[in-house]
Amino acid sequence: MTITPAGRVTLFVTALIVVLLWPPQEGRSLVMKAVNRAVDPGGTLPVLPPPLGFGLGDDVRAVEEHDEQVRRYDEAYDQGAWMRTRLRLKVARDPFEKSTVRQLLLVAGIVVAFFVFRPDRQT
Repeated sequence: MTITPAGRVTLFVTALIVVLLWPPQEGRSLVMKAVNRAVDPGGTLPVLPPPLGFGLGDDVRAVEEHDEQVRRYDEAYDQGAWMRTRLRLKVARDPFEKSTVRQLLLVAGIVVAFFVFRPDRQT
């Protein structure tokens, strides 16, 4: 069984893709973390805050802080389509269920390995 240079490159690229796309138990995959970081490298883009919790509507300071965060988000959102895309990608999560992604990555890796590790053919 001989592995050609192209086969080595194929195995390396496949392994790299599997590692980058493999979703961890908690959090985001490396690819999604890279996307989140790439659209906001300085961490300056605002994030839309969750709704005020029960009972916080009476706290004037909490309401003002929440409104300020929403205002900054709305101002950024109104800057155009590219900014809206960046705001969405900043908080984007992996698009598919983790178990499904893991199964598909495993199948892809096995298929590539079968093609690369073919037995030598005697002619």
